[in-house]
Amino acid sequence: MGRSRRTIPEELLLLALDPATGTTAQPQSLDLGLAGAQLVELALAGRIAPDGDRIAVVLPRPTGDPTLDSALELLRRRGSPVRAVHWIGGPRLGLRQTYLTHLERCGMVHAVSGQMCGVLPTTRYQATETAISREIRARLDTAIRTGVPPDPRTAALAALAHAVGLGKHLYPGNEGRSCRSRLRDLIRHDPMGGLVAHAVMDVQNGVGAQSRRAQAGTASGPSSGRSAARATASAAGPARHLPDQARHLAGGMVRAGAR
Repeated sequence: MGRSRRTIPEELLLLALDPATGTTAQPQSLDLGLAGAQLVELALAGRIAPDGDRIAVVLPRPTGDPTLDSALELLRRRGSPVRAVHWIGGPRLGLRQTYLTHLERCGMVHAVSGQMCGVLPTTRYQATETAISREIRARLDTAIRTGVPPDPRTAALAALAHAVGLGKHLYPGNEGRSCRSRLRDLIRHDPMGGLVAHAVMDVQNGVGAQSRRAQAGTASGPSSGRSAARATASAAGPARHLPDQARHLAGGMVRAGAR
């Protein structure tokens, strides 16, 4: 896989960078989105393919991208197809920083050191190749405003941008409401992007953690399975009636309890 083309994780990260503050929008969900974007990029490279709600390695040959190849090798070692929600919900420590460092090395962003409260060191990243960020944004805008079916890469990027909550960052306020709705609708144009985007949203809502607990309970025996099911229902029930932000917080609490 040549490095002349930007990968979907890189483009998703550039979309999330705030040009004014140098911070990334939706940082927690963005980490999930980057893991999902790797799956989409590997699928477009012909290395993996969807198998129901699971991901199967169909060609373990390296792509030439070290970060993608690391993910591919981890998938290969699993030995059998893995559920997308379990893969995306797994630990991905440092993934966002890995991509920020790569973008800095390529000259697309530069690091700005600072301090929080005058004490804690901080690093912000600001885009230097603004034309690239504008081109990525223009592709989304075209797909949203023309209604013409986008190419698979743009469709997958749109699906992931919606899944991690970038809609309000890209199209803020009441005037952006229709664009946010169309961004969500672009999920249907790419099966792999749609699968991964829904998995990202499921993880945010605690579905991955709940299903793992239910499976563990079933393996322990009938009574344990019933207990796990009651615990899952108890944990999931209130979250269904909360606003989006609170539901995501509840999903995070469920995941934290499962660790």
